[in-house]
Order: sequence, then C-alpha cells, then structure tokens
Amino acid sequence: MRHAPPPGTLSAMGVASGFAYAVRADGTVVITHHGRHASTLRGGRAAEFLAEVDDDPQGVMARWTGNYRHGNERTARQHPRNRR
Repeated sequence: MRHAPPPGTLSAMGVASGFAYAVRADGTVVITHHGRHASTLRGGRAAEFLAEVDDDPQGVMARWTGNYRHGNERTARQHPRNRR
C-alpha cells in the first residue's frame, strides 16, 4: 500500500493529502482517505487510474474519488449561519 505524508505535515491550502491506494491480486484498486475506504476501481478504470497516478498521486486520487475542493469553501465560511 502506498501512503500519504504523515498527519500534521504542512501543506498548501487546496492540496489533497491523506490518500493511499492498494492494488489487489485481481487488479482491483482500493483507494482510502485517512484510512477509510473512499473508492474501488476495477477493470479498465483501474488500469487508467494506475497509468495516471504516477504524475501527482494525491491530486489524482482526490479527483478520482470526487474528494477535492470545489472553490466555495471560503464563501461558505463567511455565511452568517457558519460564523462562530
């Protein structure tokens, strides 16, 4: 299993972290985020993922699982309902 940097490592805002993946004997790829199951890829999707993951593993896994920033986090934080 390939692991992300240790928790508490400083990262820039918007940079994905905490993802890891494992390739099973049958070719299935299991992606986890902070130790929890995030996605399972099989067949052609698994092969496509493995071909792409070498470039930027954290960003690729975030994109494939749908767990990435959408751009509205700062706006939502300013909303009166979310103020503390």
